Amino acid sequence: MSRILLHNAQIANEGEVYIGSVLICGNRIEAILKQESTLDSLPPLFSVSDKVMNCQGLLLIPGVIDDQVHFREPGLTHKGNIESESKAAVAGGVTSYLEMPNTKPPTTSLDALLEKRERAACTSWANYGFFVGGTNSNAQEVFRIDSSLFPGYKLFLGSSTGNMLVDSPKALDEFFAESPKVIAIHSESESIIASNKAKFIDQYGEDPPLSCHPLIRSDEACYRCTCEAMERATKWGTNLHILHLSTAREANLLHTSTPFEEKKITAEACAHHLWFSDDDYATKGSLIKWNPAVKTKEDREALKEALRSSAIDIIATDHAPHLLSEKEGGALRAASGGPLIQYSLLVILELVRRGELALTDMVQKMCHHPAQRFGIQKRGFLREGYYADLTLIDPNCPTSVRRDASILSTCGWSPFEGETFTHAIHTTFVNGEVAYSKGQLTKRPSVEPLLFA
Repeated sequence: MSRILLHNAQIANEGEVYIGSVLICGNRIEAILKQESTLDSLPPLFSVSDKVMNCQGLLLIPGVIDDQVHFREPGLTHKGNIESESKAAVAGGVTSYLEMPNTKPPTTSLDALLEKRERAACTSWANYGFFVGGTNSNAQEVFRIDSSLFPGYKLFLGSSTGNMLVDSPKALDEFFAESPKVIAIHSESESIIASNKAKFIDQYGEDPPLSCHPLIRSDEACYRCTCEAMERATKWGTNLHILHLSTAREANLLHTSTPFEEKKITAEACAHHLWFSDDDYATKGSLIKWNPAVKTKEDREALKEALRSSAIDIIATDHAPHLLSEKEGGALRAASGGPLIQYSLLVILELVRRGELALTDMVQKMCHHPAQRFGIQKRGFLREGYYADLTLIDPNCPTSVRRDASILSTCGWSPFEGETFTHAIHTTFVNGEVAYSKGQLTKRPSVEPLLFA
């Protein structure tokens, strides 16, 4: 087995930052040295390696686990596919992903889940897991799926791409009361959205201007749905995960005093809600149209504060590519979503540089907590015996985002075009193999399906 020594990196892991070295043997981390060293002074275990990487000046973290992506395969592959979007993932330091079920056909059965796993085994550049979608009628069927094969159930409590709305009170109670796994929700009130939509259509016609999007998919729509979901989860003792929180009012519902390991209700914030605000619609237009909508500066800053206070537990992307032609139009016609995974870690590192988030908190919320929340085995931490999923970052190499061949998503654009981030992804290891290094994809690594507790 190949032995690679990452020597004298700045390591951020499990609440600590220190200079040290990591020895990779095959697909696992064999040993970690928590001190600076010369090659001559290394302990015997570290002194025998096939390759030594001088990591002086580089930051080393566990490979990022993105718990919410839409890779569009099967059925929507003109927008993206498992191969193209996982290439973008490793270029962004992401070594594992959890993909959502709103494909065509949707992932709402064991057969559909197994088909996605087979596709990923052939083409993915990162380790993979797939949520199973809930419907108004499939609870008992999907409860029988082997729980080690998937992270949890995704319920759309508000409609979005794919029309997988679950709105039957009976079905909701069935999922919340009996689910053997985490339930992850898209939380927007369908009735409030419908009422707002009718009002703006009356005022502007069939496709109101884009500035209406955060008013149609409003603060109240998010808050009301999240309140109801939390009430239902409290009633039934459900393990609930609230995806892509977008408002201050929702953040204020969450507890900061409960240790993460004891939480039954957790929440996530996404890179676009932490970077953009509704002021940016004037320049970015539909490129920042998402469901839930990008909202006010006050909402954005409240999400950052909720991350700092540990009210919000996970940072993800909601990576959801569309072609530029599909992003044309106003609040109702332009598609919601966009590519994020290639630059999301750089976005959050920028918040760290500004002092808006601690480096150790970033690692906790992008690496440790996703692994813990979904029971992902032997990943998400730099620990001896864990899989060697690692991300090396260069803090002194700016990355400029341009609409050119450097964007790896099939759709070919990024909402971050025009930005220059202060960091660069230097090298991404997936199961001990270099998948990306110094701006180039290398060789497709030996990826694995994620195993879940």
